[in-house]
Order: sequence, then structure tokens, then C-alpha cells
Amino acid sequence: MRRFRNHATLKDDTRFEKQSALFALAISDIVLINIWCHDIGREHAANKPLLKIVFQVMMRLFSPRKTTLLFVIRDQTKTPLEYLELDLRKDIQKIWSEVAKPEVQKNSPLSDFFNVEVIALSSFEANKKQFKEEVAQLRQRISDYFSTGGRLAGDRQGVVPASGFSFILQQIWKAVKENRDLDLPAHKVMVATVRCEEIANEMLKRLNSDKVWMALKEDVKAGLVPGFGETLRPIIESYLSEYDKESIYFDDVVRNAKRQQLELNALDVVRHAQATMLGHLSSKALKSFKIGLKQSLNDGKGFAESVRASKRSSMSDFDRGCEDASIRHSNLDASEARKKLGSDMETVASSISTSELSELMAKIKKQLTDDLTGPVESVLEAAENNMWPSLRKLVKYKSKDAVSEFSTAVASFELDGSKIDRMVQTLRKHARNVVEKKARKAAAANKTLSRMKDRFTRVFNYDNHSRPRVWTGRENIETIVKDAHSECLKILSIMAAIRLDKKQDNIEKFLSSLMDETVSVPSSRDRSNEAARDPLASSKWEEISPNDTLLTPVLCKSLWERFEAETKNVVDQAISSQ
Repeated sequence: MRRFRNHATLKDDTRFEKQSALFALAISDIVLINIWCHDIGREHAANKPLLKIVFQVMMRLFSPRKTTLLFVIRDQTKTPLEYLELDLRKDIQKIWSEVAKPEVQKNSPLSDFFNVEVIALSSFEANKKQFKEEVAQLRQRISDYFSTGGRLAGDRQGVVPASGFSFILQQIWKAVKENRDLDLPAHKVMVATVRCEEIANEMLKRLNSDKVWMALKEDVKAGLVPGFGETLRPIIESYLSEYDKESIYFDDVVRNAKRQQLELNALDVVRHAQATMLGHLSSKALKSFKIGLKQSLNDGKGFAESVRASKRSSMSDFDRGCEDASIRHSNLDASEARKKLGSDMETVASSISTSELSELMAKIKKQLTDDLTGPVESVLEAAENNMWPSLRKLVKYKSKDAVSEFSTAVASFELDGSKIDRMVQTLRKHARNVVEKKARKAAAANKTLSRMKDRFTRVFNYDNHSRPRVWTGRENIETIVKDAHSECLKILSIMAAIRLDKKQDNIEKFLSSLMDETVSVPSSRDRSNEAARDPLASSKWEEISPNDTLLTPVLCKSLWERFEAETKNVVDQAISSQ
């Protein structure tokens, strides 16, 4: 019960303070309002809410009478008084226009109730002598106005004889007490608001200039600071504790609110340094990730496994660093920094993965090239009838071996299936490219012609048992020449196009017509119709793409003509020997 009675007593005291303040305003001719020069324009420091309430209550309780509001601006700066006064009068007029007025006084001007005067005093600390002189002048000014009935003393409508003074005071006090809507701020709340804010501002100022904090801030700029949170925490707590000591006797609600604001402002002071610490922690974690991943790969561990292990370890280090950098008053929000760090790690891992896969592909391609080169060159050099089927088998089997080796090596990367498929296709295409490149080189006109001449010499000069022929006159040279030409024509047909895909073509059929022709140079009048009559006069083969063409039809015909011309002497010598 005592606790509730005390609360009620406190409430009554607060109400009495409000009533006393209004009573004093109601019976005063002059009210001095002390304003710090720098507070002009500020909501609470300039007593705007109080003035608003005073205006409302004065109009409601009392008949219009002028009271002089004398605003005393202390610690005047270099700003001329006329400018300060102009701003102050604008604020007062604004308050008056916003005040809810009784209907009868709705359009009443401020001048019906108040005289507003403004003076300024110099700074007591900076110019003590001048300050005292100005105060003395103000004192004399007020005294003179009262003695002469000047404007500063108001309209003096409330002046009554001394015998009735007690009664009028009782009536005014009764009117104040019976007011149910009186809402003047408690004096202690106003004092607490101003004083607690001053204490908080002083603590914040001292924090900004604290030597330990300034040294810590410089250290953070240079690099990672171990124990950052442990060093920073007592600095902030010391100023919060000092605020608590100095504000302990002020209103609890005001004191706590200002303390919370002080804490938020203190955190704003250190937030940049915390962000810098997060940057250092992220850089350290990313560097650790790179080193750990490289070491794990050197130890022969799988790529994806190494990435996960290194990321897990580096993230744990980062989280511990964030805990070390945080303080009790604020949980350091490292979510965005952590998210970015994870993204940076993925970027690094992707870059290393690309490099590793590129090296792996280059290695397997080189091995595939080496495995194909010898056998392919050998098959091309032989130029047998089964050349392209043999080359197709070589491409198939060597590609299969390369793909198997690649699949085994790439399993640890845990790649997407579609990406693996694309890389496998790249290997198979590489195998084809190796064969195609070798085939183009082997099918060069001079090499093909040389290969045909060698084949002709072997077939024409040696029998089926590889024994040299002796031209005794019994041999059928025409048949032997025809057989030799047939073998050479097959070489020309084989070397005319790439046949790594099982597709039928008519190249050999078209080239067979060369054995039935007599070598001759067409006349000019026949050349215009030559292409239409002779398919070998064309620059492309039917059913063969330009990419797969090694020797065009017209080039084949030209090579055959050269071949017949350069082997004719061999035939003539045989006939001569017979």
C-alpha cells in the first residue's frame, strides 16, 4: 500500500508543479524566457511545447490581458540580433497559429494576449565583463518600464488595489486548480530532458576523442586487430556507466530514453571500424580458402571434397573472427559480408576448377593426339581399300580410351551431367580433327600423285607373288596396265574425301570414267559445255560436303591426266622390251 501511496503523492506533486507554473504565468506582467543562442529553432530546447500549452490555457482561463514575453538570448554569436529575433518571432507566430483557440478568439492575433520582446546577452565565459554590464542594463530597463508604465510591463489591465489582491489571487488559483485539461510538462521532466541530453552529448564527445579508441581505429585501418571486441567493449561501457552515474537522479523514463540514444550514437561511431574489420576478416578467410584448397589438391584429394572442406574451415575462422570483433551492445551483423565471402569462394573455386579441367583436357587431348598420330599416318600412307573403315575404328577406340580416362579423372569434380557430356563431345571431336588434319595433309595433290605412281610401279613391274616381271613377249601388257590403273584409281577415290561417317558416295563410280577416256585437251568451243557433260569438271562432289572434300572432281581429273602422262614412259619401255 505504501508503494501506491507514494506513487499517488508523486503524481500530485507533479500536478502541483504544473499548477504553480501556470499560476505564476497568470499573475506575471513580464515572463523572462532564457534561450541559448544555438537552441533557436530546436523543438524542445526552445520551450516550444511549453509555450503552446501556455497559450492555450491562458486563453481558456482568463480574459484577454497582455503579458510580456521577454526572450533573453544568451551566448550571442556573431549573428546579428535582428536575424535571431526574426527567426524567433517566426517560431512564436507559428506556435500561435497552430494553437487550438475558442471560437470567440479563433481569429485573435497574438498581440491581443502577449507582447513579445527579444534581447541578447554576451557569453559569460567569453566576455564576463560585458555580460555583467548587459545584465545590469536589462535590470534597469525593466525597472524603468515599471516605474513609467512602459510597453515592456504589459497593458497593466490586471492591476488591482492592494486590498483586493489577495482575493484575485484566490480566484486565479481556483481557476487553475479546477482546470481538468491542464497538461504542462513536469518541471523535472523538462530538466531531465535537457540535462540528460547534455550528459549524453558530453559522453559521445569524449568517446570520439578517447585516445584508446582513436589508437584502435588507426590499428584497424592498417590491418586485422585480434581482440578488437574485447578492446572496444570496455571503452563504450565506461562512458555508458559514467552517464548512468551522472543521470541517476533524473526522471527514469527520460534518463533511459537518452541512454538508449547514447548507446545507438556510440555504435554509429564505431560502426565504420567494425565494417573495416569485417573486410579484413573476409580477406583473410578468402586467402585461407585458396591456400587450403591448393594444399588439399596437392595431397591428391578430390576437387569437390577439397572445396567443401576448405570452405568449411575458412568460414569457421571467419565466424570466430566476427565473434571476436563484436561487442555486447550490438551483435555484429556479418550476414552480408558472409554471403559475399561465400560468393567469392565459389568464384575462386570455379576459376580453379576451370583451370584444372582445362589442364586435364589439354593433357588428355595431347595423349589422344599421340595415340592417333602414328597409326593414322601409317593407314593413310598405305592408302588401302579399307583405309576409312580402319580410321573410323581408330577414332572410336582411341576416343573411348580417352573418354574413360577423362571420366575417371573428372569424377571428383562432381560436375553437372550436361557439362560432362559437352566435354566428352569435345574429346571425340578432337579425335576426328586429328584424323581430318592428317588426312588433309596426306591428300595433298603432290603426295597423292606420288602415291599413285608408286602403286602403279609396284603393280605393273611385279607379279602377284611380288617377283619382278620379265617382258618376254608372252605378257598381256594391256591387261596389266588396266589392273595397275584400277589400283591407282582406287587410291584417288579413297583420298578424294573424308569418310569418318558411314555414308555412301559415288566418287569411285565417277572416277571410273577416267579409265575409258583418252587424254586430250578440249577445244575452246567445247569447254562451255564440258561441265554439263562431265561430272568431273565440277568443283564439288555430290553428297559430299565441302568440309569433307579433300580433292575436288576437277582436281582428281587433273591429277589423273598427270599420272597417265608421267607413267606412259614405263609402259612404252615394257612394250619396247617385248
